[in-house]
Amino acid sequence: MTPKQLAAIHAECFTLPRPWSAEEFTDLLKSRNIFQCNLPAGFALGRVAGPEAELLTLAVLPAEQGQGIGRQLVRQFEGEAIRRGASEAFLEVAVQNDAAIYLYRSEGYRDAGMRKDYYDGPKGSKLSCLVLRKELAPE
Repeated sequence: MTPKQLAAIHAECFTLPRPWSAEEFTDLLKSRNIFQCNLPAGFALGRVAGPEAELLTLAVLPAEQGQGIGRQLVRQFEGEAIRRGASEAFLEVAVQNDAAIYLYRSEGYRDAGMRKDYYDGPKGSKLSCLVLRKELAPE
């Protein structure tokens, strides 16, 4: 997917925290450590640095949510992270995002911490996020 396509899907999925722009995706994708996992209705963007992988964002079009696409993307992200040498994965998720938290925990991610007031919310408010972690093992 192009940065413009990524931004369009991201904009349909995120209001809190704010969606990322095509320019932000363009800048991220310039890094050799960044990788995409794509399906027609969504994508995951990851980064590997040494033994650690980070799921930067995952977005599935709202009309396609609840059909296992997010789960497929998490698994693709993990497979690519392992292929690139990662042995553990981290992610951050807004504490209000119950569906995403359920997905990640059902895929074996466990609480590693909390970032209080991490994201900018509406009208100057702040939103906290969970930091989740999972050991990755080659199959």
